[in-house]
Amino acid sequence: MIKLQVIGNLGKDCVTNNVNGKTVMNFTVAHTERFRDAQGNQKDKTIWVDCAYWSDRTGIAPYLRKGTQIYVEGNPEVRTFTKQDGTFGASLTLRVLTIQLLGGRPEGTGGGDYSGGNNSFAAPAAPKAQPSGGGGYNEPVDDLPF
Repeated sequence: MIKLQVIGNLGKDCVTNNVNGKTVMNFTVAHTERFRDAQGNQKDKTIWVDCAYWSDRTGIAPYLRKGTQIYVEGNPEVRTFTKQDGTFGASLTLRVLTIQLLGGRPEGTGGGDYSGGNNSFAAPAAPKAQPSGGGGYNEPVDDLPF
């Protein structure tokens, strides 16, 4: 079995269809890698992955909007086709097994880096020291037993 994991941004809104009585959610994920070429110039390489999520759990569909950052995992397949000009092309498709929302594009912004929108996470606050009666030993307040 080959498994593919992709973290990227949705290229367009999710489309939900019924095929032979089964529900499928189709969407595309763009993963961009930044690298430096031999001359030291920064370059971007974007790989588009066409995704099909066959599931009756369509509650996630309204959240799969253009620009949203997601994690998908599933079985990859490469499809080849003939372009209009007669040359051959290939596309990477993924039969999604797992999907997770990671964040979104901040409202009113164009392209570029995505900071996670409303789903940003803050680091937990440092534990507070509890005053002790003597001995000078302060133990952090923590309700976890370990």
